[in-house]
Amino acid sequence: MAVNTTPISAGAALDALRAGFAAQAAGHLTASWMLHGRPGIGKTEIVQQLAVETGSRLYDLRLTTIEPQDLRGLPFYDHASKRTVWYPPEDLPADEGRSTILFLDELTAAAPSLQPTVYGLLQERRVGQHALPDATFIIAAGNMIEDGAVAYEMGTALSDRLIHLSLRAEANDWLASFAVPRGLHPAVTAFIRTRPDLLDTTEEALRQGRMIACTPRSWARVSAILHAVTDKTLRDVLIAGTLGDAAAAEFVLIVDDIAATVQAQAMLETEGRARLALYPHSLHGLTALVYALVTLVDARTLPASIDVMAGIGTLVDARTEPEFARLPLGELATYGFELLIDKALANGWQEAFRSSASYAAYLATREG
Repeated sequence: MAVNTTPISAGAALDALRAGFAAQAAGHLTASWMLHGRPGIGKTEIVQQLAVETGSRLYDLRLTTIEPQDLRGLPFYDHASKRTVWYPPEDLPADEGRSTILFLDELTAAAPSLQPTVYGLLQERRVGQHALPDATFIIAAGNMIEDGAVAYEMGTALSDRLIHLSLRAEANDWLASFAVPRGLHPAVTAFIRTRPDLLDTTEEALRQGRMIACTPRSWARVSAILHAVTDKTLRDVLIAGTLGDAAAAEFVLIVDDIAATVQAQAMLETEGRARLALYPHSLHGLTALVYALVTLVDARTLPASIDVMAGIGTLVDARTEPEFARLPLGELATYGFELLIDKALANGWQEAFRSSASYAAYLATREG
């Protein structure tokens, strides 16, 4: 059964959940939410980010690992009242004086016998006599059968209890909202910037009967591999085992080029003609340099980072190599400054731009 709603990026889904959380806190809307998306697209990370931003305690329930009685709790006999009563499980929020997020992960893979118990959580916000605190925000997540994941069809009795958000992988959104803030390896961010079609290849892999596909989660794992494994042969084997052989073969071709040509730290510590000679020749290398500068920058190095970023736009005149004339240097410098300014504003470093001669010259060139 198709999820007949407008597909949105992970960043847009987080924005929707932020709005829903604020509306519930203000008493305007109480609802349960459902994140649909392929494996590895970032559903769990969205919920974790929301919990961090709102200061909420996160209760993460993997529904494939529990039975109905795990939600209902344990019964015991109350001799005074002559009734059977229930001890609620510790996996459900209790009234603890702050907001909580109840994350029901893998909902579509949960056993059908568990679904009636989940109905009460999603709609009535209770299991048996145990009611969730008013400040509990409920989010469920799951994959679909067509994603190649273990899943059951979601019936109307369950789907009607939810606001559905259908996630799709979108490269620019992933770079801006996840890869850059998390400081992923510059080779990964540079590659996805130039090959956005390889961010998520799940559909193609399923069509071709291949087990391994590229996903946002697998690219984050490749970043960790690049940071952790120095032996090239072993590194390439691990990358192929993460991305699949075709995408890995293309990616590893540019990794060594980036490693050999991107010298972001040295450029921050060098000035004048010596710095000019350190700029990479290729689009992959220059793109990786942009991401490396944004990752490395702090209040002390921001003035030098502005100088290096502005220098990208001048390479066609400052260097003699003909390949610079074929590269979108102005576009790349503009994109880099957008990222750099966002980070500066978030940390209160914006004064460095006002006093930078390099940034003033860059603006004059754009306006001219």
